[in-house]
Amino acid sequence: MSDLAQRHCVPCSGGTPPLEPAAATALLHQLGGGWRLAGGQHHLHKVYRFADFAQALDFTNRVGAIAEAEGHHPDILLAWGRVELSIWTHAIDGLTESDFVLAARCDAAL
Repeated sequence: MSDLAQRHCVPCSGGTPPLEPAAATALLHQLGGGWRLAGGQHHLHKVYRFADFAQALDFTNRVGAIAEAEGHHPDILLAWGRVELSIWTHAIDGLTESDFVLAARCDAAL
């Protein structure tokens, strides 16, 4: 489990600049495989694959519980055998360290 997964999200109320590209890339390297910076480094994105819909739904529910506990909510796309997550901090319309923490915590839910 990544050190990031041991941390918790810190609320952002805006006014903080998004992470610089070098900082975002460094944090990306601390995540497990499959995550990528997307949208011109605007958000994190990952596709998870599962054997069937029930397993994908179960993972989606675990991610939802994590998101509620952390007060930080990803965009989630659920499909048969697949879950896609997109994570960014809406208050600043970009990435913060908490986005990488949430990503690591989602990976730990597998």
